[in-house]
Parts: sequence; structure tokens; C-alpha cells
Amino acid sequence: MQWASTVSEEFSLRDAVSDAAGRIKASLGGEPPDLTVVFASPHHAPDYEDVPKFVQAALRSKVLIGCSGGGVIGGAHEVEDRIGLSITAARLPGVEVSAFHVEDTGLPDMDASPAAWEKVVGVVPDKQPDFVLLVDPFSVRADALVVGLDYAFAGRAKVGGLASGGNEPGGNALFLGEQTHRAGVVGASLSGNVRVETIVAQGCRPIGGSMIVTKCHQNVLLELDGQKPMEALRKVFEAASERDRYLVNTALHLGIVTDPLKEQFKPGDFLIRNVLGLHRESGGLVIGELLAEGQVVQFHVRDAQTATEDLRGMLRQFVATPGSASRSGALLFSCLGRGKHLFGQEDHDTGLFVKEVGSLPLGGFFCNGEIGPVGASTYLHGFTSSFGIFSPKA
Repeated sequence: MQWASTVSEEFSLRDAVSDAAGRIKASLGGEPPDLTVVFASPHHAPDYEDVPKFVQAALRSKVLIGCSGGGVIGGAHEVEDRIGLSITAARLPGVEVSAFHVEDTGLPDMDASPAAWEKVVGVVPDKQPDFVLLVDPFSVRADALVVGLDYAFAGRAKVGGLASGGNEPGGNALFLGEQTHRAGVVGASLSGNVRVETIVAQGCRPIGGSMIVTKCHQNVLLELDGQKPMEALRKVFEAASERDRYLVNTALHLGIVTDPLKEQFKPGDFLIRNVLGLHRESGGLVIGELLAEGQVVQFHVRDAQTATEDLRGMLRQFVATPGSASRSGALLFSCLGRGKHLFGQEDHDTGLFVKEVGSLPLGGFFCNGEIGPVGASTYLHGFTSSFGIFSPKA
């Protein structure tokens, strides 16, 4: 298995493709890739229709997917707020790669059978496929997509992001083969001699202690441990440091434990969701997720330092797992709200990845939402960096 990744900041699309594709071909020994993933900044928007055509003419990849991105990542280098074209490609012996495009009207209903989802993506669960998903946020219900794929392909990795760079319907681009689509989702499934590991760094840390949701209605939190949520939050606030008190007022979130059988919790055990505000009629807190009584939750806060510590901890936890010697390449789907706008510097997340994991070929883009698993389920996230790391099984 061979991976290569690079980014070009050449102004013209032809020059950018020539520059980036030349380096990819040199890294892969001139052989056509089995999979190519392309991300183009909005500066290339007038030429979006030509992006996949030019890249395919240069690389002749068996499968090509990609999309527009408000920022792009290639060769472990982040390019934000300026022109960029990222190409990441791989030769994958023993791996079956297939691609698909579907629009929202083509997604199965939520009560559809797994077979309906298998038909959409063109692969069956017996192949044990993992997925890379690139979604237009203006035209597809991303939450319904990941729930349906989890239902049909339980336990398989799904990573990706929501296309960015466009500010209105039709403003984003999705690439598949030599075609450019303006709506829907494009994706690739990988099966056979491939392992896809995931890291989802949500950039938060817990404050206070864990509590039980004792009353709620849909996404309104009404009681925690039998008390009003604002009363529970007041106690957390009073016990907090001066720094955390500031963050409670500016960057408060709720972490929801995804595994009800766990009694001790660590980073990665919580699904982080925004605290959207106060529900005036009930005195409850409005949360960016449907709630259920009996869930274990804990308040969380976020800032640049916390996000750095969270990502570093997740990467070190990942490196401690077996298999590091065979890891060959990676894709990063990072929120537009991270990068230099949060950390004050470029290459923050990619630099940490290289430092902790190693100098794997790493490409990706800055998303309008990130897809990745927490616990046994896949979710759509915000302010998150979601990694997919690829290696051969054998």
C-alpha cells in the first residue's frame, strides 16, 4: 500500500494540477492510483467543472472523489484563505474501491431495509466496507445519511465532511470520476485488504461531574439529577476556576456518554453538543441533540488550549494501539472554525499529527461539518477534527 499527498498554490488550475499531479506520480512511481481524493479552494470555483477532468487526465485514477473546501490540506500542510488544490492518492493492492453519487431524493426512508442502503452505495455488508463521505450541506440530510449507513453497515468506519467554500445552494462542488456535481453526496467504499482507523477530536474537556438526565423533552434538558439544569450549572460554575468560568459563559457544551454501560469516562466517550440557550417557558437548556432520560451527561468547555490538549491526548491514545508500523496514509476532515482562526497559526492539527503519529501522507480539507464515530455510532460534528488512517490488514 502506497499513499502520497501534496498541495499546490499555483494560481491557474492547469498549473496547479500539473504541479500537484507531478509530485503524486513521482511518489507513486508513475503507476495510476486506485483512489484519488481531490479538494479545491473556492478560488478555483470558476473552473470547478474542469477540476476532476484535469486531475484524471494527469493521473488516470481508477476512482476519484473530492469536493470544494474553504481551506485545503495536502502533504500535511494546511492552506487557508488562499488558493489551493490538494491531491491525495493511493495504490491499494488487494483493496476493492468503488464510488457512488446520490442526491437527497435518492436516499432511502428511515424505515427502509438495509438492502435499500446497500443499493445506494453499491456494496454489501459481507465485504466489510469502510466509507469516505463528502456531502453538500445545502442539499443532503447528512444526519439521515450516517444513521442509515450505520444501520446497514454497523461497525464499519465512516469518515468525511460537508463540502465548504460555497455560501448558497449550488455553490459547492462534488467530484466523482470526471464529473462535477452541485448537489448530493459522493463517497467511496473500501473493502478487502484495508483497515480504516479513526480519530475524532472534538476539542472539549469536561468540567464538574457527570450527571443523569432525569427529565427532558426532545432537545430541551429539563432536569439533571432531579434539579433544574441552571441550578446544576450554577454549582459547576461556582466550583470552577476563573478560566473555566469565562469559558462557561463563552463556550459551553454538553457531553453525552454514548456507552450507557461505562462507569468511568475518558476523552472520546462523550458526544459533544452545543448548549444553544435557555428555554424560557420551562427554564430548561436547549441542546443541539435529541435527549433521553437516563443518559449520563457532563458539561464541557472549549478553547484553543483545550482543543490542543484534546487532540494531543487523542493522538497519543491512538499511537498506543497496535498497528503503527503498517499505517500508510491519512485523511483529515477539520472544521472551518479550527485552523488558524482558532489556534492563531497554520498547520496546528497537521503538525500535531506528524509529531505524535509520524510523517504519513496526510490530505484533507476544512469542512462545514465533520463525520466520524463516537463509540459505536457515527455522527455529524462541529469544531472537530476527524481523521481516517489507512493501513493494510496483512
